[in-house]
This record gives sequence, C-alpha cells and structure tokens, in this order.
Amino acid sequence: MRRKNVLKDFVSIAGPLNVSHFIVFTKNEAAINMRLIRLPRGPTMTFKVHSYALLRDVVGALKRPNMEGRQFKHHPLLVMNGFSGDGMHLKLMTTMFQNLFPSINVNTVKLNDIRRCVLLNYNADTKTVDFRHYNIRAVPVGMSRGIKKVVRGKIPDLGHYDDISEYLMKGGNLSESEAELDGPHNEVELPQAMASRGNMKTAKSAIRLTEIGPRMSLQLVKIEEGMAEGNILYHEFIKKTEEEVAATQAMRKKKQKQKEQRKHKQQEDVRKKEEEKDEAKARSLKGMKAAAERKKDPENPGDGDDVEDANEEMGDIDYYRAEVGEEPEPELFPSSNTSRTKRKSAPPNVTPHKRTKFSKVKDVGQKERGFKGDKQGKGDAGRKRGHEQTEKAEMSYMDRRKKYKLKKKKLAEKKMKRRPGRKTRK
Repeated sequence: MRRKNVLKDFVSIAGPLNVSHFIVFTKNEAAINMRLIRLPRGPTMTFKVHSYALLRDVVGALKRPNMEGRQFKHHPLLVMNGFSGDGMHLKLMTTMFQNLFPSINVNTVKLNDIRRCVLLNYNADTKTVDFRHYNIRAVPVGMSRGIKKVVRGKIPDLGHYDDISEYLMKGGNLSESEAELDGPHNEVELPQAMASRGNMKTAKSAIRLTEIGPRMSLQLVKIEEGMAEGNILYHEFIKKTEEEVAATQAMRKKKQKQKEQRKHKQQEDVRKKEEEKDEAKARSLKGMKAAAERKKDPENPGDGDDVEDANEEMGDIDYYRAEVGEEPEPELFPSSNTSRTKRKSAPPNVTPHKRTKFSKVKDVGQKERGFKGDKQGKGDAGRKRGHEQTEKAEMSYMDRRKKYKLKKKKLAEKKMKRRPGRKTRK
C-alpha cells in the first residue's frame, strides 16, 4: 500500500481476494467519518463517529481480559436490536450490516466455532447506532469461581479472608464486562457438547460475555449509489426538491460525458503516437537494410543517401515552382546551393604550401641510443634528419651558454673597476 493509491486501485484487486465490503475512516476539521462500501457496485453509506474507544483502551480497563487467538479464526455472530422501523434508510442499513458478516445456519452450525459476537443497537430517539464487540464463553452453572479453582486443584490464597466461606461465596469486585452474575437470563441448555470443561450436551451452562473492543457510536448521514459517486438516496440533514435533484443529475451526466470525451481523446492520441512510432520503426529498418546492401556492393559505396537527398531537395524546388509560379529564393532551400563535389585544386602556377614538422625530443641521449642498433631500411632518412636537428639544437644551446658566461664576466669586471681595492673573482 502506498500513499498515492486511490480507491479504484483497491477495488481492482478486491475481486480476486474475495473482498465484499470496504470500511473507510476519514477525518476532517469537523468530525470523524466512516464509510461502509458494498463492492463492486455500491451502495455507499456514510456515518458520523460521535464517540469511540480503541481496543487497547477497552482491554486495559478489564481485570481479566480474554484475548486468545483461536477466537479470531471464525467470523463473529451478529446481533441486531432496534432496526424494525419503516424508513427506507433503516431497511437498507439493516441489509448492509447483515451482508457485512456471513450468514449462520442454526441447524448446522458448530457451537465451538462461535467465540465472538457483534452487537448493533439502534436508538430511535438519538438516531445513533451503538457498536460493541464481545467474547462468548460458556461455563457450567452451580459453581462459583473459588469452587472452580479448588476443583481444578489450585491452591487458593486465603490470607485476605476471615473465613473460607467468604472465598467460596465471592462474586463481586469485577467490572460490568466480566462480572459472573448468573441467572435465568443467561442460563441455557446446550444442544451440543463444547470443548470447555463441564459443558456437556443437554446440561445447563451460563453464557458470559467479555468485551473485546472497540466501541463506537455512529450516526447515519447519507446513502449514495455506486462507489461514493452516484445519486444521493438519503441525507439526514439536507433535503432537496425534485427540481434540485434533476439539476444535480443533469450536472452529473454532463461531467460524466466530458470525462468520456477526454478519455476518448486520450485513447486517440495514444493510438496516433503508436502509429507514428511504428512508421518510424519501419523507416529505420528500411534504412538499415539499404545500408547493409550498400556495404555488400563495393563498386558504389555511400552514394545512395546523397542521391536520395538531392532528389528530395529538387522535388521541393519543383513543387515550389509549380505552386507559386516563380523561382524560389536561395534562403528557402540553402542545401541546394551547397555543392556536393570535392574542393577544386589550386592553379598550376601556384606552389602549394607545406608545413614543416618539428620532432619533439625530450631526452636527446635516449633518442640517440635508440638509433645505434637500428638497421638500414625504411625510415632511415627520417632518422638522419632527426639526428641533424638534435645536433643543431645541442650546439645552439652550448653557444648561448658560453655567451652568457662571457657577458656575466664582463659585467663583473666593470663593477670591480668602479670599486677599486677589490680583487676580481676568477
């Protein structure tokens, strides 16, 4: 999942994963909203969350929470209360919640699989739905918690009691969600044997609920067709006339039509680009084939492109003459003025200029050593010229050195003449 994913991305993969509903929570400056979406064609129900308590908050308030992992392997049992109104939105809301959980056949269901239940209570006065989530546990009746510990072989701690009867008759000091207040209201006769100890078939057991969480208080705001983008079937706060509904539908149809036009145009543009791409590919393959054929023909290499370019250029000039009726200006077709022939040679009475190449010698001794053992043959004249140039360079360097020393000596003699009493350094 990425931040840039939208609702359509999840809808596209919901089918292969057998996802039937989406529950989407959003938050704005006003309130927290919950959207219940039926896939793949809606409807969408939007609820306002008045209050809520997270699972960790509910479990943290219990003295002995029951969070065993086996209870989450099967879907919970749905219990609904107060959804017997005549309003269309109540019937649709009832159907939506019923389809949110798999149906249960009371004749074939296994009691060991039913470990949880979801309670939905509709309050007609406040128009809110209370959501609760409980763990279901069946225990044999007629024994308190202290007696059960003694029967199981556990040693109780009696340090806080004056008499053992206080321990055996203890039943309070528990929260509302985990109190063991057994009575006719929660005692049932089991039609099947259960895996827990003491729950036998046709025996009486007490059904106890331990809240798991979370808690929510919801209010229905609106019902829409489709995936949150269709007509509004019901709205709690906004009531529209038939004219306003018709205008809204017309505007929605107009937007849908514009969207389809944009989509069609995009498809056409994509198709044109694909055709241009195929044409360019075909031209490229044709040129590669022609180049391969020219390489195979040694008598006429490289003339095909020049001839084709010249023919295309002349075709443009002829087309201009036929359409306009006059000669084109040189600036329109500059490539036609450029000559494709070779450069003309110089007149016979002009002597061609030739640049003199000077050899770059870094180490004269190394250069001379390299030619001592060479045999006479190809390149011998070049070697001789190289030797002559190095000798001239060496002689000129020695002459400059001697002149520099003589000049320095003369300057020293002049200084000594100006300052009598000092001897000249040899």
